[in-house]
Amino acid sequence: MTQTPTRAQQAAQQPAERAEARFTVPAKHPMVTVLGSGDRLLRVIENAFPATDIHVRGNEVSATGDRAEVALVQRLFDEMMLVLRTGAPMTEDAVERSIAMLRNVEEQSETPAEVLTQNILSNRGRTIRPKTLNQKRYVDAIDKHTVVFGIGPAGTGKTYLAMAKAVQALQSKQVNRIILTRPAVEAGERLGFLPGTLYEKIDPYLRPLYDALHDMIDPDSIPRLMAAGTIEVAPLAYMRGRAQPVFTNVLTPDGWCPIGDLQVGDLVIGSNGEPTPVLGVYPQGEKDIYRVTAQDGSWTLCCGEHLWTVRTASDKRRNEPWRVLETKEMIGNLRAAHARRYELPMLTAPASFPEREVPMDPYALGLLLGDGCLTGSTTPSFSTEDEELAQALDTALPGITVRHRSGPDHVLNRVKSPGDVVTLENPVTRMIRELELIGTRSHSKFIPDDYLFNTAEVRLAVLQGLLDSDGGPVTQRDRTCRIQYSTASIVLRDDVIALVQSLGGVAYTRRRPAEGREQGSALGTHRYDSHVVDIRLPEGIEPFRLARKREAYHAAGGGGRPMRFIDSIEPAGREEAVCIQVAAEDSLYVTQDYLLTHNTLNDAFIILDEAQNTSPEQMKMFLTRLGFDSKIVITGDITQVDLPGGTRSGLRQVQQILEGVEDVHFARLTSNDVVRHKLVGRIVDAYEKYDNREGK
Repeated sequence: MTQTPTRAQQAAQQPAERAEARFTVPAKHPMVTVLGSGDRLLRVIENAFPATDIHVRGNEVSATGDRAEVALVQRLFDEMMLVLRTGAPMTEDAVERSIAMLRNVEEQSETPAEVLTQNILSNRGRTIRPKTLNQKRYVDAIDKHTVVFGIGPAGTGKTYLAMAKAVQALQSKQVNRIILTRPAVEAGERLGFLPGTLYEKIDPYLRPLYDALHDMIDPDSIPRLMAAGTIEVAPLAYMRGRAQPVFTNVLTPDGWCPIGDLQVGDLVIGSNGEPTPVLGVYPQGEKDIYRVTAQDGSWTLCCGEHLWTVRTASDKRRNEPWRVLETKEMIGNLRAAHARRYELPMLTAPASFPEREVPMDPYALGLLLGDGCLTGSTTPSFSTEDEELAQALDTALPGITVRHRSGPDHVLNRVKSPGDVVTLENPVTRMIRELELIGTRSHSKFIPDDYLFNTAEVRLAVLQGLLDSDGGPVTQRDRTCRIQYSTASIVLRDDVIALVQSLGGVAYTRRRPAEGREQGSALGTHRYDSHVVDIRLPEGIEPFRLARKREAYHAAGGGGRPMRFIDSIEPAGREEAVCIQVAAEDSLYVTQDYLLTHNTLNDAFIILDEAQNTSPEQMKMFLTRLGFDSKIVITGDITQVDLPGGTRSGLRQVQQILEGVEDVHFARLTSNDVVRHKLVGRIVDAYEKYDNREGK
């Protein structure tokens, strides 16, 4: 029985419809640019369309053959001319890739000309651009997404194109620094047994990144950029340790807390003075620790890779943004001539603490801590020559009348009401007893925590009381006015410094020995050393309420701008360390002595190469280092995992975890995107077929 052919079979049996097309090359384009030297490009086209007759006469090209094939040839020459008009050259490889794109119906959303003319970077006469459609989509994804994974076989340009985008972003000031890293698993990330310096040990593992960098940036400028921290190249193992010792204090809305006690979700104070949540806590094990000290005497501890936001005088003069440097990058480079090189950021607003109830008016407390007698053995008293302060104290303490006794001495008497019992306690005595200040003397006074960690208004009022009683403005010719405060109490000195720092100011302290210092009265010699605190407060924060001191302060131009500079960085042993990530926009948090620091990479373009050799824990650590206004590109080949047996690849796992997450993109390249020797693509395909057979 004879079957009737189907319609498709009948169409296939019919001779293909023939067509002819002609294409004229504009006179301004020499035919050699279209056909190639020795007609090499023409031969590539003829080999790709063997059933089509292609002839060249003068500047006219004709094609005769199957209608569909002729249409493809026509489109090919149109695309080639679009590329040539941009000044980009056509090569044999570019022609082959153009033909492949035109034949692939799925790739019709973008034309060969759009792919081949997308310039990323030009350096020394060489232009870097994508060469395949997948490469273009990979590059476009880097522009559109914050985190991009480039996954594919060797030779597909994953790292090279990412590097070009990083340099482009740096040159256009989209980012302030480039960070390039890869795991050094060949040495198990234990590099100590290798000979040479640290850089000599890690050089073999980072060499491909250096080589790509030299292709894109003037080699003479690379050492300078690396010295300035603008470009950082390091093994992944050296990126994770941006940490502080577990006992280092971090400021929270409830006061100071050891960083090792913090958990995800806890609140810490950021650079704007407001609480910000902790997003991650990462134990780091034992680390080499350094003491970082500012010129005002404030200090904290951190590891060598810990990050600091700093700027130089040159940065400020040129209105450049603040830079981020590691601790170890600044060692040995802290001076510019005789000046300190690195300025540290200050709180942009007073630290915000929740309001606490207090028994005594804060300004009155400041006055009494300055010039009050709080022994409890006698009626509380206050010493001042300024009647304005005596009246302020009288107003601020209900149930008290301030009675002048003689000279500067004033007594704080209880206001008696009809029927009062004579033995009723003086309200001031009761309040200072509640604050545990009863019995304190000039050398033992302190500020209670309920005032130190209260609202900015309460803290400022306490400081104003202290400065109105025991402080004052110090004017200097042709300079802004500083504030000076003195006390015999070491604890009160530190509390005053903490008040100043919590308001965004700086305080310097020095000691004046009691021995040989004139008393200035009939009380005899000094028994205790005096601690002098020089203070500068931010503009808008009024240090005095006493009229004569306030007027003198403003007449001298106010206090100027508080500034802090790194003075020294010194080794401080080895300690168990931890790092945290916070949600603040600038990633800064307040650590010991109100210093601002952070662990997160902001304004950076970060590339993790050979990511198939990261463990799941390393991948999570790396991704959570992402700061604001930063990009991360992770590249790797999941078919070439070199991890020890039993260790799962973080790159394989992360695809299951983050696939579909907003602003995360997975770009997958194939053997068709290999831009090295053509044989590399064939080798990749051969191995893939073999692996598939073995898997079956």
